[in-house]
Amino acid sequence: MSDAALAIKGLSKSFGGVRAITDVSLAVPEGSLTAVIGPNGAGKTTLFNLVTNLYAADSGAIDFQGRSIRGLSPGAIARLGLIRTFQSARIFPGMTARENALAGAHMHLGVATWKHMLWLNSARREERSLAAKADRLLELVGLAVFRDVAATDLPMGAQKMLEVVRALMAEPRLLLLDEPAAGLNDAETAELAALLRAVRDSGITLIVVEHNMSLVMGVADQVVVLDAGSIVAAGTPRAIQQDKRVIAAYVGSEA
Repeated sequence: MSDAALAIKGLSKSFGGVRAITDVSLAVPEGSLTAVIGPNGAGKTTLFNLVTNLYAADSGAIDFQGRSIRGLSPGAIARLGLIRTFQSARIFPGMTARENALAGAHMHLGVATWKHMLWLNSARREERSLAAKADRLLELVGLAVFRDVAATDLPMGAQKMLEVVRALMAEPRLLLLDEPAAGLNDAETAELAALLRAVRDSGITLIVVEHNMSLVMGVADQVVVLDAGSIVAAGTPRAIQQDKRVIAAYVGSEA
């Protein structure tokens, strides 16, 4: 695990008497795309919540880029470059698609806030640079035509893609995507797959929670299967497709 972008060891979490995550250990190689799959209620989103400290883990270690992040605030974790999205698109109301994308860059503003308030030349240059970057990303995911449209007026699939764009504006080193294909049609899913490959090829490490098996098997370098809060299998997409434990977790097994 020493050279992993993210290393999790012995992670556990209970809610009351219910064990949500049990002794999960996982290494995510730098520059890879790891998919986390499993039936509903398997603990996939809870795992993301523990990594980003929205939930405090009961036990275990979480190392990002060789540094322990367990106990850090979600904001501090994000500033280290570990960025996430959520199952439901979290779009800022009252803002256009472009403005939503620009919101993702707030941690990387190099010009002082007071200079932005006075709209000095340095602030204008930074604003133009960020706007150009946002426009390129919106173009990449097919949302350029909606640049000036209220983000809440976009279809759900477009809102999901916009959330990915906003996450990329934050310049992540590791990007956690929670069901990015939810609400996407086949054409949009194909565009998402191309985007995920391009992000990985740019050097950003990705972990994707996803139910769309066609997407997972087409883009993942490794697949991790959770069931009832525990890892039951991990390996290449081909190996996972043939794993009897995975089949049992999804469709059950005969008595």
